[in-house]
Amino acid sequence: MTINLFQTPEYKQMMEEHIEKTIGYLFQKNQEFALACEIKYIDFNPELPLEIKETFDETILFVLSGYTYETAKLEAKNFSFEAGFGNNNFGSIVTIPLLAIKQIFVGENPIALNLAKPMDKKQVSIKNSMEAILNNPENKKLLKKRVIQDKLS
Repeated sequence: MTINLFQTPEYKQMMEEHIEKTIGYLFQKNQEFALACEIKYIDFNPELPLEIKETFDETILFVLSGYTYETAKLEAKNFSFEAGFGNNNFGSIVTIPLLAIKQIFVGENPIALNLAKPMDKKQVSIKNSMEAILNNPENKKLLKKRVIQDKLS
């Protein structure tokens, strides 16, 4: 069986760190930049009106300059910034998982390329639920007991 090297946990972690360090470096140098991102992983708060969202392709390019650049920040495996959308400049905070960033550009030059995909929102929710269950020692005991019973049956 052939594994997809670009979707392994090791590669994903490496890319996440690379994207984080690249953006951190650009901030350190006060360099404006652009991001090409997969729209399906991006959160908008408040949610964008449907007539604006319908204009987006699967990949969207965000140019971080001026006010948008000033509001940008890296936090817990996410990149966020405030931006205005549409003719009425509808304001929203954009939150992007680092692995949803496919390319980083300075001017017209691509300086980082990412082939890894983030977990979709449903996978993250299931993973977080399981972690919460397993953090309770009583639940761990019940699960161990259940596994032992299944093996004996």
